[in-house]
Amino acid sequence: MLETANTAVMNMENAIRGARNPMNSWDRSDSWFDENGRFHLGENDLSLAKRLCAAGSDHRKFIRQIFVSVDITAPIYWWKEYDTYKVATVANSTSTMHKIHAKPFDMTDFSTDHMDEETLAEMKQIVAFLEKIRLKYMENKDKQYWYDLIQLLPSSYNQMRTCTLNYETLRNIYHARKDHKLQEWHTFCDWIRGLPYAAELITGEDA
Repeated sequence: MLETANTAVMNMENAIRGARNPMNSWDRSDSWFDENGRFHLGENDLSLAKRLCAAGSDHRKFIRQIFVSVDITAPIYWWKEYDTYKVATVANSTSTMHKIHAKPFDMTDFSTDHMDEETLAEMKQIVAFLEKIRLKYMENKDKQYWYDLIQLLPSSYNQMRTCTLNYETLRNIYHARKDHKLQEWHTFCDWIRGLPYAAELITGEDA
């Protein structure tokens, strides 16, 4: 299970202006903002952007200046793979260390969408046991029970992080993970494809 929320794309107008700096071609820029404040790449600017992206990473530096912020809720096993992307990413997460005991455990706290019925039944037992430990910790704040929670917690536990990335990082992620066997990566790549001008600037599907 992976969910995204509160997506915001920022600084595209400044990035495309900077892309014209090497040739001093600012007078050819034809992008605009609509009445709702949404930025649109004009025909000239989009053509330039596509050519630069196709020319390679040294030429498409401008997409490193297009920033994206998004809230991602995903299981810990997915975050372990996401954390390999350390360049040009920032994330603030909900705290497992500080807040693991703050609410009762239930099945919705975990990604179980690919479990069969037998495994799901076992998972329900684990969640019930985690809740039993949590209640013991809440009763006397014995650190042993806190360690029990942390060390028993399954990697299917869902965590939410507010992440900031840029289009170059997303391009790298997309091409590395679009055929991954984890369904969460397919969901994430679908989100990437939905970003403004993703086909032209990220996926290369409209290069």
